[in-house]
Amino acid sequence: MPKKSKPPARPSAAAASAAPRHIAVVGAGMAGVACARTLMQAGHTVSLFEKSRGTGGRMATRQTTFGGFDHGTQYFTARDPRFLKVLQASQQVVRPWSANTVRILDEVGRVFAASLPPKEPHWVASPGMNALVRHWAQPIEAAGSLTQETQVVRIERDTLHPKRWQLQTDGSEGSSRVYSGFDNVVLAVPSPQAQALLLSSQLGKSMLPQLAKVDVAPCWTLMLAFPQAVQPNLTYLGPQWNAARSTHHRIAWLARESSKPGRDPIERWTVQASPEWSQKHLEDDAERVKAKLLKAFTEITGIRATPSHADVHRWRYAQTTAPAGQSHFWDAKAGIGLCGDWCLGHRVEDAFVSGLEMALEIA
Repeated sequence: MPKKSKPPARPSAAAASAAPRHIAVVGAGMAGVACARTLMQAGHTVSLFEKSRGTGGRMATRQTTFGGFDHGTQYFTARDPRFLKVLQASQQVVRPWSANTVRILDEVGRVFAASLPPKEPHWVASPGMNALVRHWAQPIEAAGSLTQETQVVRIERDTLHPKRWQLQTDGSEGSSRVYSGFDNVVLAVPSPQAQALLLSSQLGKSMLPQLAKVDVAPCWTLMLAFPQAVQPNLTYLGPQWNAARSTHHRIAWLARESSKPGRDPIERWTVQASPEWSQKHLEDDAERVKAKLLKAFTEITGIRATPSHADVHRWRYAQTTAPAGQSHFWDAKAGIGLCGDWCLGHRVEDAFVSGLEMALEIA
């Protein structure tokens, strides 16, 4: 009698999870790009969505006629060996910054500076802080997998394939579109935005209690340019230090942009308000905020010259003050994940580790 052929073996759960999938990543900051790149390298198809005109998130650079301003992240440090490894492979866009940092003490109406030696190397991307994320996003963009100026407003089941997901989006000039056929969806956006999107989509019930515990503070940022002072031909305008942490009631951080490697020589300053002051004045008129921060800048630096350029930017979600305490969130049954610096803290490296470990969970 001929032997009966055995039925083909069913793939194991591990093999099924390793099969190539189509994954939507929402948010093209550090966490989103790290996640999307890692997934692509693992053989998956990735669609990366970003509501702004460029990648980087808070690793942002504002270009002006006087030069660029890193009006979000000022610098980053590196401790995780995985982050160090990828930085070593990106030396063409990463530079050390000898910041010559001081601490500004504002006590009983007297402002003075105290030396603050760096505990670890400070790094910046060049020619602007957004260069690092843009560099890492190049393979995604080259594959046609990056969609910009498109905001995801709802996640729902695919009407043609109920086991998959589709995204409702709003684009530029009020246009809307549905992207479909995703096996998984990753939200790499600030925690309040992730929470709002999950609630509006009636998803992520298991994640919402943890998200509610996360707290992210806002930040008003002031950008000033003084073209009458051009380095290195002219001495500094104002203090001899290049960066400062401050206890001033309005300002938490100041940095001389032109002191960073690979930057334009025109004297430029980025000034970041304290979380407490930013929260209190979150909805204030931009001109009023500009005037108050400029006054505080003068008090701290002694620079009384009128800037040729002065502008402000409001970050609603700038610095995590209460992180989630885990690197990422993953609902395996639904196939939906969350990542971002807010999972672990507020550092650039936290965002990278979160995005990486999110991708490794899926891959």
